[in-house]
Amino acid sequence: MAKEEIKKKKSEEETEEKAETIEKEETVKETESEKEAESEEAKEPTPEEKLTEELKKQKESYLRLAAEYENYRKRTQQEKLGIYDDATAKTVEQLLPMADALQMAMQNSEGAPQEFLKGLEMIQTQFKTSMEKLKVESFGEIGDEFDPNLHNAIAKVESDELGENQLSMIYQKGFKIGDKIIRHAMVQVANCD
Repeated sequence: MAKEEIKKKKSEEETEEKAETIEKEETVKETESEKEAESEEAKEPTPEEKLTEELKKQKESYLRLAAEYENYRKRTQQEKLGIYDDATAKTVEQLLPMADALQMAMQNSEGAPQEFLKGLEMIQTQFKTSMEKLKVESFGEIGDEFDPNLHNAIAKVESDELGENQLSMIYQKGFKIGDKIIRHAMVQVANCD
């Protein structure tokens, strides 16, 4: 009997240990499932977080739109200025033959009456004043450095008085408005290869 009681006690102890182990496993499983449920809840944003995220997206969209509008405004303003410069250049281009004729008259006016010369000088002064108001600049002076972007070389000459690639004669003055060339200067270049 003592052996049977010992066996019973051992089996009861084993049963209790198994029950405790099962209970511990269930507790661990419950804890894990609670943690999973909490993490799922943490993954799902609250209504406040949703609104904050939506506000952030809207603000970003607004800033992009504002930047695009500012770029558009600057681009159209630049285009308007370009249109003005183009229109001025076309108008001045039509007036340049008269200015060239006036210049030739001034150069070939030897022996002309003083009143005639004074009238030509007044017209030339008015033309220069008008060009300044339109922000049109003339270029091409004897002694300037030859620049193929500004000058149209139609002749070359060797000269001891001038340096290499300097303008020695101006056949027609050049005109520009800002960086836009209206007409290239027709020139003779000294000491060029």
